[in-house]
Order: sequence, then C-alpha cells, then structure tokens
Amino acid sequence: MSASDERGRSWLGLLLPAIVAFLILIGLGTWQVERKAWKEGLIAALTERLNTAPVALPAAKDWQNLDPASDEYSRVTLSAQFDNAAEALVYGVASAFRPDVTGPGYWVFTPARLADGNTVIVNRGFIPEAKKDPNSREAGQITGPVTIVGTLRWPDARRWFTPNDDPAHNLWLSRDPQSIAAAKGLGTVAPFYVEQESPAPPGGLPQPGKLMVALPDNHLQYAVTWYGLAAALVATFAVWAVNSRRRKVPTRPSRSL
Repeated sequence: MSASDERGRSWLGLLLPAIVAFLILIGLGTWQVERKAWKEGLIAALTERLNTAPVALPAAKDWQNLDPASDEYSRVTLSAQFDNAAEALVYGVASAFRPDVTGPGYWVFTPARLADGNTVIVNRGFIPEAKKDPNSREAGQITGPVTIVGTLRWPDARRWFTPNDDPAHNLWLSRDPQSIAAAKGLGTVAPFYVEQESPAPPGGLPQPGKLMVALPDNHLQYAVTWYGLAAALVATFAVWAVNSRRRKVPTRPSRSL
C-alpha cells in the first residue's frame, strides 16, 4: 500500500462519524430554533389570556367541555363560600408565574362551595412554612361568601419521580384537586382549580397574587451553541484532514527473499 493510500485512509475512516456528529449538532440547533418559536407563541398566548378581563366561571354542565390547551390561564370570577376545615397544603417553592414567591412554603388549596351546590377547589395563595397551622393565620379564614377573581388551572401531571402525597399529614406534593377531594371526602369537584388573584384576605395570608408570565426563553442561546459546535467540528476536521494528507508516512522496509 502506498503512502498516499494510508494518508487517505487515516482521515476518510473518520469522515462518516464526523458527518453523523455534524448532523446531530445541526439537528439539536434546529430543534432549539423550533422550541424558541413555540416558547414565544406560548408566552404571547399566556400574556394575552392573563391580561383579559375576567368572565363568569363556566357553569358546571360545561366543565367537561373545557380544554386546557385553550382555556387554561383564562381569568374568571366566581362567588363561593370556603370550607376552611377541608383546606389542603401543597408544598411549593419559587414559582415561574408568581415572582413574589421566592422561598419554601405552602399553597393553600381550599374547597369553595358555589351557589348551585357544586364545588371548586381554589388555590387561595401562598403561606410561609411558619404559618402552616391555620390558627396562626386565623384572620384569613374567611367564613362568609366571597367574590373571587382568579385564573383557571389544571392539575399537575404526575410523573414517575413525583413524590407521593401525605394526606395523613395534610401535605400534597402535586397540585391535584381530584386527589385532594378524594382524601377529604368532598365528592365530585371541578376538574380544574382556580388560582386566586383577589381579594387579599384580612391579615394578608394566604397571599394571593396575579399570575405573571416569566417563562425563561434561552433557546436562541442554545441554538447558537449547537450551531457553533457544528461549525467548530467542520473547521477542526478540515484542518486535521488537510494535515493528515500532508503528513509523511514512513516507508516500510522491503523484505528480502
């Protein structure tokens, strides 16, 4: 085999793996571009919904026809009476939609009885860990009818790594009104919950708040990174291939017969 043949094999042997790596990097960059377009559309849609004037909560007969894809984050208003004795605490930390919440604590999920007898679970707002006991925030345990402005939300998706709830200690790790209703013996409740925006209760706890769109959008940065790595791969391989062709291959000594 000639020296030129060996030089050709030295870089041609890595050409296919380099092409595969290049295509993977380009694919990842393109995926991030697509994710950026999706994220921007999502942010625009959520911003529009969260800034639309609230409408009356849909009637119970229409609840099953609601679609999370088009109805979640819609603002609603309803009049109801809280069942404070059946409140559930959902552990939480910082929230992408509540920039005013920055530390660990609990979301207070309380059943609210509507005038027609149906029940909607309302996330009344956030409390710090030190206010877990309802007696420590007694002023906020409203007993009479209240008119609520809030946002429609659907339950968190449970995944294999989601910790189990602990109903015996009134602790939930997932915002799931159906699970809360089952543990509290509430019967049938709405398939969604309402994230309360106002009014703030006496004493300020639980702390409700208007949801804000603060979703991270770093996809352009990621796309540039992947495309940059693809360009660097091409440049590195090209330089290496050229140098490989120029490299002298030692001549093998001939055998004597």
